Amino acid sequence: MLTKHTIVITGVSSGFGRALAEQALQAGHRVIGTVRSQADKVAFEQLNSHHAIGRILDVTNHQDVNKVITDIETNIAPIDVLVNNAGYGHEGLLEESSMEEIRSQFEVNVFGAIALMKSVVPYMRQRRAGKILNITSMGGYITMPGISDYCGSKFALVGISDALAKELKPFDISVISVAPGSFRTDWAGRSMVRTPRTISDYDQSFDPIRKAREDKNGKQLGDPIKAAQAMLEVIDSAHPPSHLLLGSDALSLVRTQLAEMNQSIDTWQALTCSTDG
Repeated sequence: MLTKHTIVITGVSSGFGRALAEQALQAGHRVIGTVRSQADKVAFEQLNSHHAIGRILDVTNHQDVNKVITDIETNIAPIDVLVNNAGYGHEGLLEESSMEEIRSQFEVNVFGAIALMKSVVPYMRQRRAGKILNITSMGGYITMPGISDYCGSKFALVGISDALAKELKPFDISVISVAPGSFRTDWAGRSMVRTPRTISDYDQSFDPIRKAREDKNGKQLGDPIKAAQAMLEVIDSAHPPSHLLLGSDALSLVRTQLAEMNQSIDTWQALTCSTDG
């Protein structure tokens, strides 16, 4: 069977990346998936001996990012779709989190994605075709206590994606921010980095939130396979959305956030306009 698209997906060992890779392979696409170890590469390629191709990559190593993208374009096939999925969640109150933890969150979730986009865009621009899906989060539109730097990284990726979409529109390249709500992935489990608690003032307000997040892990409403199928529908769409929320919880929470923001804008409208010269 002829392949439909060549899709590069970062972080295919688990979660959304693995679900999307499996569904894409079943649909007849060629998938180049990035992983962090040789064992994960072998396991991924066993999914499909012809169309699953693994590449070991740390997305924070920008020189290696360029090498991998060049190798794919030169030796495998032109990249039709890039899915920036690699990332992780850091849970920690801002005051308790170290600068190293916060920088690491942005290095992976933001700068890793930027490096991939900068590497693949020249090829897509020359072909005047391509799609980039950036897996953000409802945390790129709303905020929750205890994950301030995670939300910050996702807000940054949403903003970059939105501006890049405008830059690339003349070349028929689409950039889509895919914002999942709560799904049954490892995000809140083994994949999450948690900063130890040290300041007792936050015990009453934050400890119940951390416990609830841990207890909910594995019981979330969202189905990763259905999310993958929705992303494939976007990939196949001639006119994909710039922003796609996944999950009824994401829809409800983001709509509430937008309504509250509009109300605040209206309340302070007079003061806002008073600064005009």
